[in-house]
Amino acid sequence: MVGVSAAAALAVAPSVAGAKPAGTDTPVTAKVSLTVNGQRRELELDLRTSLLDAAREHLHLTGSKKGCDHGQCGACTMIVDGRRINACLTLAVMHQGSEITTIEGLGQPENLHPMQAAFIKHDGYQCGYCTPGQICSGVAVLDEIKAGIPSHVTADLNAPMQVTEAEIRERMSGNICRCGAYSNIVEAMTEVAGRKA
Repeated sequence: MVGVSAAAALAVAPSVAGAKPAGTDTPVTAKVSLTVNGQRRELELDLRTSLLDAAREHLHLTGSKKGCDHGQCGACTMIVDGRRINACLTLAVMHQGSEITTIEGLGQPENLHPMQAAFIKHDGYQCGYCTPGQICSGVAVLDEIKAGIPSHVTADLNAPMQVTEAEIRERMSGNICRCGAYSNIVEAMTEVAGRKA
């Protein structure tokens, strides 16, 4: 868009259904339909709203945490259409029609997901701030390995994928634990992987 003013570019940019025209004093909003933890949710959001903020502030799902808001810590990890993402780095409007799973959608206190139960058993947390992101990422990591998706440390791309400590540590490296519970997290994930085998 060479030679086009920023205001003119914004006026034609919104392609989301229900978007308000740019150039007004009010934020540009759009209707967004998401399936969150198995439930269809309809939201009217500012186009700049991250998926993390939509979940926390509009849906009151506060399990996913805002740690760094720069995609560096993994505390906000959610599973979107079967893949783990840093929810702070993506806009909610980009996920129109997506299937989103937050920590609240994995299990409940009376019916824990196996990964949640393993984290408790192996003390895979201390302060707990990063734990929802760690657990969501852990569930997705085991699915990645099962699907045969290689990582940087995968030695043989033609051999069946194996759950090893090196694979887990590499794949979980985007999820930071300031308390240092990494060895316990590896133990929890290894136990869950053993149950799935």
